[in-house]
Amino acid sequence: MGARMTGNDDNKQPRRNPWGQPPQNRGPWGQGPTPDNGGPDIESLLRQAKGVIGGGPDSRFILFAIIIAVLVWLGSGVYRVEPGENAVIKRFGAIDRTQGQPGLGYALPWPVETVTKLNVMLDRRTQVGFLDGGYPGSNKRDVTEESLMLTADANIVDIDVVVLWNITEAEKFLFSIRNPEQTIKRVAESALREAVGQTNLQTIITEGRDDVAVRIQKLMQSVLDSYKSGVAIKQVLIQEATVHPEVLAAYNDVAASRQDAERYQNEATIYRNDIIPKARGEAIQMKQQAEAYKQDVIARATGDAKRFTQILEAYRTGKEVTRDRFYIETMELVMLNANRVVLDQKAGTQGAVSILPLDIKRAPLPQDATQ
Repeated sequence: MGARMTGNDDNKQPRRNPWGQPPQNRGPWGQGPTPDNGGPDIESLLRQAKGVIGGGPDSRFILFAIIIAVLVWLGSGVYRVEPGENAVIKRFGAIDRTQGQPGLGYALPWPVETVTKLNVMLDRRTQVGFLDGGYPGSNKRDVTEESLMLTADANIVDIDVVVLWNITEAEKFLFSIRNPEQTIKRVAESALREAVGQTNLQTIITEGRDDVAVRIQKLMQSVLDSYKSGVAIKQVLIQEATVHPEVLAAYNDVAASRQDAERYQNEATIYRNDIIPKARGEAIQMKQQAEAYKQDVIARATGDAKRFTQILEAYRTGKEVTRDRFYIETMELVMLNANRVVLDQKAGTQGAVSILPLDIKRAPLPQDATQ
């Protein structure tokens, strides 16, 4: 043995590597360089592993167990995508690819690649303002910190809303937002408070409920699109919208006042519809009377002017006759109501002649004188 170690160089044994093989540009398992057109030599690997482990029965069992474990590990990368699902494959934590077609797929086993499957056809629901089991007949519990909201007319409404949504892009849903379901609920609360705060209470609890739901849906979709969430809001349903019990009495007073105002307004409208036509008729009548009076005055003035013109022309042609006529007519008017005294100068009498005033009515005698 000593001679073997101290002999010349020709008798020296080549130095071996830790795996017991000469250093001939071999790998740690003793295999040679990999050919350009072939894969690893499995038979050579098995021989080398057998040489490393040993040739006993126990070594063969260990080798067989290792092979089985490797095969199981490699086989664990097979996955199945159901209809309506998307599979997102991550390699060392980063998105590598997405499989949207149903069927089998393969990904390198953990920890190289991981597979996350999401159902993108399922309609999910988010509740705002209440909690229940999500099925008919389940117990419902009101969440007042979510359901009580202030309206545009300074009233308080108790509103419960259900938001129906689904996933449109699995990659964005998984990696663009943190805690997607909680984020969607917070966005729903924000959109709900904005829409309710711009609407009157009467509109929310009566005929304007559908319009409020559509406004909430648009606001939510706009915010989620800005987040690149990969979520589509399909529908917003207002389950219940009522007046809160603490403000119910005040609301009833307001409603009664509103009804009184409407009644007074209707009565005023009826009175207006009654008085305005009458006033218009009277105005038309007064205008017609004024027009008739105007025409009458104009006609009379025109006639008087023409008559005066005619008299003036007659006067100019016969001044003496016209003057005598004016004198006689004037005296007729003057003497019509005057006491008349007749003086007969032809008879040679002096003074007035006594006449019996037949035109003077006899005054009634007192009753005492007739008895």
